[in-house]
Amino acid sequence: MYEFALNLDGRLDATGNRVWSPYSVASALGLAAAGARGRTYDELVRALGAAPGELRIAEAATLDGAEIAVANTLWMREGLPVEEAYERAVAGFPGAAVRHADFGGDAEGARRAVNAEVAKTTRELIRDLLPPGSVEAQTTAIIVNALYLKAAWQRVFAKGDTRPAPFDGPGGRRRVPTMRRTGHLPYADADGWRMVTLAAEGGVVADVLLGPDESAPSPQVLRRLYDAARSVKVELSVPRFRVESQTSLTDPLRALGVTTAFTRDADFSGITAEATQIDRIEHKAVLDADEDGFEGAAATAVVMVPAGLDMSRPVEFRVDRPFAVVVRHPATEAVYFLAHVVEP
Repeated sequence: MYEFALNLDGRLDATGNRVWSPYSVASALGLAAAGARGRTYDELVRALGAAPGELRIAEAATLDGAEIAVANTLWMREGLPVEEAYERAVAGFPGAAVRHADFGGDAEGARRAVNAEVAKTTRELIRDLLPPGSVEAQTTAIIVNALYLKAAWQRVFAKGDTRPAPFDGPGGRRRVPTMRRTGHLPYADADGWRMVTLAAEGGVVADVLLGPDESAPSPQVLRRLYDAARSVKVELSVPRFRVESQTSLTDPLRALGVTTAFTRDADFSGITAEATQIDRIEHKAVLDADEDGFEGAAATAVVMVPAGLDMSRPVEFRVDRPFAVVVRHPATEAVYFLAHVVEP
């Protein structure tokens, strides 16, 4: 999943703080790919870097010593049958469920139901994944992944050692609460990047990376850092932090080569016989790290509509100030009237 994570990360908005969950997004896309066929399937698998059954989603949801909760749900429009083979495929995902929702009769109620399940799985850290108006009567299905993960550091930071220290960000230098620890830790440097790895319970680790700029390392650089990591004595100082983000993944995934799924040519016949395409993909995540460990949550929603349905948002054109009018004959380019209206 490393390649998928960094390839998509490089296509997200790089302005300000950002957090997202490649595991959550890969789970939702894996559920979509399990019902995709032809070019739609090929593009999804190429972006993910593996077929749905090879992503090790279920294995990564079983951690001994860390608290993790995962839900993978297909919300299908009432009256629209789900292919039996797809239900069997979905059953292989952790926390799998297939539910029906009355999108046509109560789209807002369906939206609230999806959000409530996400909030429950994420211990209320992710609320309103789908904002008001985002679910419409034409919605065919919504594929949703929700993730919660909390793990303590194997060696916690002493709270008494945390004190303000300078931090140079885009807005200039300021002092932020900074945790400190000295001891042997996995450390590596390669291609201008430096990395320290913190071990947490459940076999989870957190890599802290410092690079030559604010971009993310390439998959190749990350592999070189992992290969070069050795236990050395490190005097580590790292800020406590909490970051949260909400973003649409539609355009970044298109840039990654997932295009057919968003068009009338999409083939999700493995899910249902009705022609269906992806309208948009919404994602929300939060990550909080302190002296004791970290707590994070994320959710991804793949909203699907009938193939060929124009679900684009209208461009607002409000004429509420002086305007011009041209009355013309395009074939001859004759202009019959040209008006400027400042007082209608």
